[in-house]
Amino acid sequence: MTASSRDPQATLEDKWGAGPGFSGIVTFAHFETCRALLEPEKKFDIGIIGVPFDTATSYRPGARFGPSAIRQASQRQSEKRGYNLRAGYNPYKEWATLMDCGDIPVTPVCNEVALEQMTDAFEELVLRRQSASMPNHPPRYIALGGDHSIILPHLRALRKVYGRVAVIHFDAHLDTYNSSKKNGYWDSEKTRFTHGSMLWMACEEGLISEDYNVHVGLRARIGGKDMDDYHEDTSQGWMRFSTDDIWINGVPAMESVLKKIKDRIPEGYPVYISLDVDCMDPGFAPGTGTMEPGGLTPREVIYLLRGMDFNLVGGDVVEVSPPYDTSEITATAASQVVYELITTMVEKGKPEIPLLRKN
Repeated sequence: MTASSRDPQATLEDKWGAGPGFSGIVTFAHFETCRALLEPEKKFDIGIIGVPFDTATSYRPGARFGPSAIRQASQRQSEKRGYNLRAGYNPYKEWATLMDCGDIPVTPVCNEVALEQMTDAFEELVLRRQSASMPNHPPRYIALGGDHSIILPHLRALRKVYGRVAVIHFDAHLDTYNSSKKNGYWDSEKTRFTHGSMLWMACEEGLISEDYNVHVGLRARIGGKDMDDYHEDTSQGWMRFSTDDIWINGVPAMESVLKKIKDRIPEGYPVYISLDVDCMDPGFAPGTGTMEPGGLTPREVIYLLRGMDFNLVGGDVVEVSPPYDTSEITATAASQVVYELITTMVEKGKPEIPLLRKN
């Protein structure tokens, strides 16, 4: 096309709206952005919220940089390149208004204050009755971590809207360490909130179901001389699937796992999916704080996620630590997980709220 043949009446959007993926201000998948905590009038259905917090981690830090890395790795996603071949539609062009909501400001110097900040922020966000498609219902959020402890404040907020939720937890580790146990000479209440104890705390606070929670991808060593950690996990009502349960027989094994999970969680029950990237093998996700060899492949994770067509009321992708990543492969896998979670939220439509609380 020559300059003289171009339409002089073309809109600015036609002329300048579409650029290559590497251009423009970085938001998740080029979504419209807002500072949601400062702009309560903004209406959307599904929000991406960054939580740059990593001082509850027990080994390698760096996940505070995870939200920005996941956003950067999502730049090849967009409304124009969002068609999901597995689902058969483009979740970025359906009924839901999508928004990158920025980050929750979190202090890196005091976990007690940080937990209060995150709890207050999630409650302010989740309790707003202003989603774009449902005037009296709250939007749903996918949180970008940050270490895995960020799930606790998110669950606290969701409890006030949906009641107890079922958690599907992709992780190499249990994360149900009994935080009431003494941790040696320097034990204190302040040291018990970690990225390995937050699911125990969530159960103790009555935030999650007593019967429907599921671990997927377990394989890490556990403490002590026996199976105490597993016994305590069972006492909180968790079902466990190890990596071996999934990969040994391939697709039939994954279908069996999915059937057992679907049989466990009642139809319409509110579900939260939390994915720690260390559920994947370090060969596919080296950029994380507590790697464990022998993990899932991204293909297996995506297959399982596509089969989890639940009433998804929230989710997170956590423990991406960019300083340890190679060629953005961990962050890219994480951004794909976010895409799959959005796909499920959009495919299932507007969420069912069995216990909508008035606040």
